[in-house]
Amino acid sequence: MRIRATAAAVSGALALSALAVPAAHAAPAAPNVTFSNMLVNGGKAITLGATSTVRVKATYTVTHPATVSLSGILTGPVLYRGKSAKYADTQVAGDDPGTCTKVDSTTANCRATLTIPARELYDSDAGTWKTGGVAVDRKTGADTWRTDLGTVPVRRAARLTADAAPEPVKKGRTITVTGRLTRADWPHGTWVAFGGQPVRLQFRKAGSGTYTTVKTFASSATGALRATVTAGADGSYRYRFSGTSTTSAVSAPGDHVDVR
Repeated sequence: MRIRATAAAVSGALALSALAVPAAHAAPAAPNVTFSNMLVNGGKAITLGATSTVRVKATYTVTHPATVSLSGILTGPVLYRGKSAKYADTQVAGDDPGTCTKVDSTTANCRATLTIPARELYDSDAGTWKTGGVAVDRKTGADTWRTDLGTVPVRRAARLTADAAPEPVKKGRTITVTGRLTRADWPHGTWVAFGGQPVRLQFRKAGSGTYTTVKTFASSATGALRATVTAGADGSYRYRFSGTSTTSAVSAPGDHVDVR
């Protein structure tokens, strides 16, 4: 679940326990827990296509006083952008509370799943997100939020094509390799041109397992790619984009050319 530009309440199943506190009574004490070792998606970037819904695993450690029973507390990870996990402009929290395994009287190791639907994101949400944690008292609904437990990149997926022609071709003749670089447009569920980006044309000789870069140039405003090379040997051509802080790296499938 995602909350934007609000005083964020606990989301998903965690919210079920957030009971209203009567005004005439003092606010209940928040759970006395801390979070550490927060790891989301194994520390790897989260990449979403135009219509993706991605489920990523999170693991973390919860520490609490020996006098506090963790059985009465729901915990979960939070992904957010902003200064505070609780009051973030953009926030994703687990729809299900974490499952915790007791280590000793004050420590438990937990795991949970975060669900991120691309349709709920703006393209401007791509970039570095922070990780945090939230704990909720099952009985009172009082909550504790922890901020700045780590970071994780959230990126728009990229697509890349390559078509080498003519096929076959005589040795010494010109081969033209065309293609296009696009990336996910999350709000509209489509793929859009990604222009002005450095893209490498690469070649892998038949029988080799390695691509080498032939030339590097920028995609056009429409994402179009066009390069020419001289036919020398059988092999495959592809384009390679190294990615940015907001967009994933991608390689086009190789297109084989028979040189005669």
